[in-house]
Amino acid sequence: MTSPAFAPAVLHVDLDALARNFRTLGAVTGVPVNPVVKADGYGLGAAAVARRLMAEGARTFFVARAAEGVRLREAIGPEPVIYILDGCHGDGAALLKASNLRPVINHPTQLQTWRAAGGGACALQLDTGMNRLGFRVEDAPEPFEGLELVMTHLACADEPANPMNRAQRDAYAAAVQRYPGVTRSFANSGGCFLGPDFAFDVVRPGICLYGGGPEGRPHDRIAPVASLIAQAVQVRDVPAGETVGYSQGFKAERPMRVATCGAGYADGVLRSYSPRGQVFVGGELRPIIGRVSMDVLAVDVTGLDVQAGDPVEIFGANRLIDDAATAAGTISYELLTSITPRVPRVYKG
Repeated sequence: MTSPAFAPAVLHVDLDALARNFRTLGAVTGVPVNPVVKADGYGLGAAAVARRLMAEGARTFFVARAAEGVRLREAIGPEPVIYILDGCHGDGAALLKASNLRPVINHPTQLQTWRAAGGGACALQLDTGMNRLGFRVEDAPEPFEGLELVMTHLACADEPANPMNRAQRDAYAAAVQRYPGVTRSFANSGGCFLGPDFAFDVVRPGICLYGGGPEGRPHDRIAPVASLIAQAVQVRDVPAGETVGYSQGFKAERPMRVATCGAGYADGVLRSYSPRGQVFVGGELRPIIGRVSMDVLAVDVTGLDVQAGDPVEIFGANRLIDDAATAAGTISYELLTSITPRVPRVYKG
């Protein structure tokens, strides 16, 4: 997408960095990488993300919803494999077949539905302890025609020392033996860094592709991909004793210079950035002051040469997304997927 003449906030997406992360995850695990591009490629644009990853060799993708799969199929053509993590529900099997999408079968009703629609290539999810989606190991079905991949999902991969990781790995390794010849998929982003015996046949990372660290903090092997850049739309002097923003959320204890920046919670800048958030402006990290509002936020730029029109990095190469998420009391996944459609996506590479 090309940014309009004036866009107070723009999400810049570095597809070269995305490709580097894809290659890094392949090198770390030693197995093929099947990218997760759900939630519109974690907010970055699933079509652009998938096309670039296809150029890097990706041939299998995962999305959450059938509608996401239909849109992705239209964008990337007929050849790549697209799995739907939700599985198939009711008459949704016909939609999957029409777009050559493969369900991840999560419980007996879905298996019956898929078979009733004629069956075909699909995946099976086993629940190895997360108690979210999938067959409990003891209730897993016998091998069946069309089954091409068996997966599970790690609950605590962002905590490498958590014993549940090994417990899930061992449960999965035992259960998957009943499906000889079927592709085994175990590790998510965090799982890619837990060791070679967690890789199995293919891995399906998400957040690490998009610049988030595997443990919820920056990682030296994961490059930043997304940069949310706002403009300073006005810069003003605020006398000592006056307040900034709604509900007098901040009071100036000294004369200050304050930049009003064109990004707010209607753009995906979470209100919880107040009062601990920081942005990169004028070559420094500077605090957000007052409350994040719908369309703007205020930043202390006292002592800096900042003018209206200057860039303000909410997160990116200088304010890493995991650090920004920590300040907002959340995780990088939420920051990325919260960026709203009114923010243009501009692609590099």
